[in-house]
Amino acid sequence: MSIILKKYVAYYRVSTKKQGESGLGLEAQQKAVRELAARDGATIIAEYVEVETGKRADRPRLAEALLHVRTTGAKLIIAKLDRLARNVHFISGLMESGVPFDCADRPGADPFRLHIEAAIAEEEARKISERTKVALERAAARGVKLGSSREGHWDGREHLRQAGITKAQPMGAAVNAQAARDHYSDAIVPKMKRWRDEGKSLDEIAALLNADGFTTRRDRKPFTKGTVWRLIDRYLGAEFLRNKAQPVLACAASY
Repeated sequence: MSIILKKYVAYYRVSTKKQGESGLGLEAQQKAVRELAARDGATIIAEYVEVETGKRADRPRLAEALLHVRTTGAKLIIAKLDRLARNVHFISGLMESGVPFDCADRPGADPFRLHIEAAIAEEEARKISERTKVALERAAARGVKLGSSREGHWDGREHLRQAGITKAQPMGAAVNAQAARDHYSDAIVPKMKRWRDEGKSLDEIAALLNADGFTTRRDRKPFTKGTVWRLIDRYLGAEFLRNKAQPVLACAASY
């Protein structure tokens, strides 16, 4: 008699800020998923980590995790429902994908109920944000200075402000560069490389990326021929550009 082994694919999302804050860091999520797997006698065959805020709807690492689930017959496991609470699209996508999934903080919960709870939580978060915004606008209208613009905030600490600016500039550049790598490298760049190897033009690659629902990172715009060229140049290198297609060089001359 053969024994059917349970297989789990874990998906974690961590913010770009203070991953351990409020117990929602990567280690806390991993602990919850691994404890669930141990209780269920399951094996975690893969773990995917998404680094970004909860408001984003496009999640390349989630797409990879779902593909892994489909191709291995595993179940997708998420550590905490409140990792989804600010984005109903996330759980809707899971339901529409047809892949089995579960939450470690409420195992066995009905997916439809999870969808409703996520929608309620998202709406509540929206209302809280709106109330906070209105309160701050009213305070500003009364002449109340907020944040670091408050009178006396930097008295005797101007050197700290300047030091903070000096320190933040390279850190901000590094964060932006990492965010770009996270957005493009795992899902988009491999597709572009494969399509270039197949002989597709820059326009064709842009159209294929747009058809798959991908957007540029910073302004969430559709891809264009120029955007594709710049990404190939940045992530695959000039040597790849020279070897793969001469029309790319002609395109480069126009930018």
